Amino acid sequence: MIKLIIGKKGTGKTKVLVDMAVKAASTSNGSVVCIEKEPKLTFDLPSSVRLVETCNPGIEGYCEFYGFVTGILMSDYDITDLFIDSTLKIGGKDLDKLASFLDRLNTFVGSREVNIVFTVSADVEELPESAKAYLA
Repeated sequence: MIKLIIGKKGTGKTKVLVDMAVKAASTSNGSVVCIEKEPKLTFDLPSSVRLVETCNPGIEGYCEFYGFVTGILMSDYDITDLFIDSTLKIGGKDLDKLASFLDRLNTFVGSREVNIVFTVSADVEELPESAKAYLA
């Protein structure tokens, strides 16, 4: 299941994501992973949450981002929760491409029981209709 946390910069999206990740880490019977652009959440998350950065491999654009996310999901079928912060900084600011990325990822995930949560710095009105289906 894919969910979006939407709001302009500074509205507390990352705090909500961190709270969700901490809760998931305490209740999950599997692996919890958090992806971020640069290392900022190291001290906010428990050590049981695997923290992955996209700046070192230089992920740019939604095509590379899709490969990165699906690679993580394929490498560990025990992942129950995947949290992604600063989505537009990683994939780009084109919201139509974001919507296509989300639809493609949703198809990949299929019936697998994994919760995927993205933070997106945008207003709801800016999102394409297909992306609104993922609002938390």
